[in-house]
Amino acid sequence: MHAAARQKPAIVVTAADLADEALALLGGFEIVFAGKQPDEQSLITLCARHQPVAIIVRYGRITAQIIAASSQLRVISKHGSGIDTIDIEAARSRNVAVKAATAVNAGAVAEHTWALILACTKSITQLNARMHGGHWDKATHKSIELGGRTLGLIGLGAIGRRVAAMGTAMDMRILGHDPYIKEAPPDIAMTTLPELLQTADIVSLHCPLTADNRRMINGETLSRMRYGAILVNTARGGLVDEAAVRDALESGCLRAAALDSFETEPPPPEHLLRNVTNLIMTPHVGGVTRDAYINMGVAAARNILAELQTADSTRT
Repeated sequence: MHAAARQKPAIVVTAADLADEALALLGGFEIVFAGKQPDEQSLITLCARHQPVAIIVRYGRITAQIIAASSQLRVISKHGSGIDTIDIEAARSRNVAVKAATAVNAGAVAEHTWALILACTKSITQLNARMHGGHWDKATHKSIELGGRTLGLIGLGAIGRRVAAMGTAMDMRILGHDPYIKEAPPDIAMTTLPELLQTADIVSLHCPLTADNRRMINGETLSRMRYGAILVNTARGGLVDEAAVRDALESGCLRAAALDSFETEPPPPEHLLRNVTNLIMTPHVGGVTRDAYINMGVAAARNILAELQTADSTRT
């Protein structure tokens, strides 16, 4: 069907599904699903064919070529908080708004962060593998107790603050670094990045990926961390130099690490982090719960409706 013959304006969703609650809000639109792992060319083709007024971004990158393929495009809405997969400059140059569903999955990501912290400090994955192999390591194993330890949080948005509150409940000392906030909760001691890295027993990343902080965790910054510290990343894969993390794990500079996001997703079969025994990896699922799925979809839909309404009122 040609765009001119269609009754409803189109919205492209870069996934195979969207929560029913979000779809109900978008009943006045034709929803076009791009599939489970849409690539650039398939998205260009869909946008050229359907001329969407909006794109909901779940998977894949939104490039300048995708944005240029639809002359009707007015808003790109992220199904989540991270907008680093969208070419912001290309959108701005075409007066296309970019919106994020901020904070709606904060609880889910904070819980996943703590699942990874506890798995690292208590050696859960290693002990599980040993038990399945017929071993009983009670006489030789010693885990880490968290009370009195220092948790360093890089980024103190909604997720970082929830992680901090959980750490406080465990009687941990909380250090925070975030150059974009004016004040922090009273249980978080704000400090510089070098001081946080030198002091924290556990460093957890909760900041967006920008041009300035790409690979902020690298060989040089890892060398500043306490020997035997733990690193957790439930933010963006590009924040971490993966080869440097592998080297730090193999040398013992890091006792353990847990990564929920990666520079290339999914990582290739021969990825350098595979089979590192003191590393836990999860497939970028920190924010993937049933509740968060609904909340992110609804927020993404509402952001589209609000932007389109604002644009229409401005035009009139």
